[in-house]
Amino acid sequence: MHQKAGTILRLFRTEDGYISGQHLSRELGISRTAVWKHITALRNSGYSIEATPSRGYRLVSSPDTIDQHEVRAHLNSARVGRQLEFIKQTGSTNADTFRLAENGAIEGTVVLADSQTGGKGRRGRLWSSPAGVNLYCSVVLRPAIMPHEAPQLTFLSAVAAARAIEQTTKLTPEIKWPNDLLLSGKKVAGLLNEMSAETDGINFVILGIGVNLNMTADQFPNDLRHPATSLLLESGTRVDRSHFTGTMLNELDRLYADFLAHGFGPVREEWQRRCNANGRQVTVNDSGTECTGGRFIGIDSDGAMLLKSDEGTIHRITCGDVRVI
Repeated sequence: MHQKAGTILRLFRTEDGYISGQHLSRELGISRTAVWKHITALRNSGYSIEATPSRGYRLVSSPDTIDQHEVRAHLNSARVGRQLEFIKQTGSTNADTFRLAENGAIEGTVVLADSQTGGKGRRGRLWSSPAGVNLYCSVVLRPAIMPHEAPQLTFLSAVAAARAIEQTTKLTPEIKWPNDLLLSGKKVAGLLNEMSAETDGINFVILGIGVNLNMTADQFPNDLRHPATSLLLESGTRVDRSHFTGTMLNELDRLYADFLAHGFGPVREEWQRRCNANGRQVTVNDSGTECTGGRFIGIDSDGAMLLKSDEGTIHRITCGDVRVI
């Protein structure tokens, strides 16, 4: 049902004017009666679809929502998004997706939520997750890699989200090590990986992705540790949430395919080009103590930050908050 409805929406958006019931029937491989049932289901979900005798159907308007129909209409991926689960409200998409993965969810399963009550970021920090404005999603991946390589996948998420922002707005985000996206120095997206692994390999990795799309200034908590923003605040234009989601999942799918074929090298290079600290002097603060300073020269094979001191010593940093000097 969901897949057929998504195909109908995609056809509405790629073909001008009316689409005949016969054409929809042929494209979907179903009867015209079944087409009518899918049209009715879409109307019940908030879509305004005009039906005119001898001309067919025409999409008049869509609801401002993230759901399977809308996201599928923008998907052209091979792995990521093969299975979509939508939840109106949840504690955490990562927790939901972790449970699904433990029960055998296929690689590429994506869980989307309209809001989260227990969204979290790195080191247990709160991720504000109001309804109707943002993207909150988690993805199941099952790559044949060793546990110490799993952090590499966070960098795929960051690059995918950055690409999607560039493709859907005129904004150019920067990436802050290890898992934040910035616009005008303010956080607009965060990534959080979780993993199930054994000594000799991983069972699965959950990629959690949160992007502030249409949040207004009054929707941000007053006690944020760092300044935050949204694509709406930075661009002045609302973002189509389903279009953004489909775009990002398509980019993640391409990056993951490249990762499986060529390893971490290509995505590491793109990530470093996008990093706000690339080639600059930084300090790293861990647990309130400024512990290390140096020039950022990149990340190593497991995603650790590499800093070069004035004396030429290379420091390998695995945790902490980075401040560009």
